[in-house]
Amino acid sequence: MYIVIVGAGDIGTPLIEIATYGGNEVVVIEKDEERADYAASEYDALVLNANATNNETLEDAGIEDADALISTTDQDATNIMVCLLAQEYQVPNIVSVVHRPEHMDLFERIGVNVMQNPQRLIAEYLYRAVKRPSIVDYMRIGEQAEVFEIDVEANAPIAGKTLQQANDEGLLSEDVLIVAIERHGNDEPITPRGGTVIETDDLVTVYSAVGATPEVTDIFGHPEDH
Repeated sequence: MYIVIVGAGDIGTPLIEIATYGGNEVVVIEKDEERADYAASEYDALVLNANATNNETLEDAGIEDADALISTTDQDATNIMVCLLAQEYQVPNIVSVVHRPEHMDLFERIGVNVMQNPQRLIAEYLYRAVKRPSIVDYMRIGEQAEVFEIDVEANAPIAGKTLQQANDEGLLSEDVLIVAIERHGNDEPITPRGGTVIETDDLVTVYSAVGATPEVTDIFGHPEDH
């Protein structure tokens, strides 16, 4: 993909790393000279030290050929201006960070894919790391549902049982679904079936419509999460 990334700050920099390592053709626009120089020296990307709210800058970045534009600056006004300009060039996929919740509706009304308040998302992640230490990784879906990874302990009620047995015994409610299993010695994740046995030390990916509540994490042997 040909990706234009606006901003090389706290959000933009790791994005540049991910995008370039993924084999994409990346152009970065950063108006701060020091940040631009750093990005140019660290990543295999064309970096323009310029203002992205300028048509000439976007054209220098090859916006006409871009498959996607991602705006990551810390100013919502700048992000929305960049997105509006990208729409004029008919960029197929436009994504932006939105810092203030009251601006979400504006971005959505003009048809921009958004990521709301990344600082809050980080704060929630850190809080979860303390509150639910057993959870390796998680992603919220909607208001309540979550997908998370969790290790299966030796004392877990589900350990040694098939998914069908766990379901029959009421361990897995209709709100909880195990969607993948990573097991030591297996190169590929296991796709769970009714006859799949959950083993101690498995790393399971779980979808829970009610979130990663203590009642759910208890199934995998983590009462310390209460």
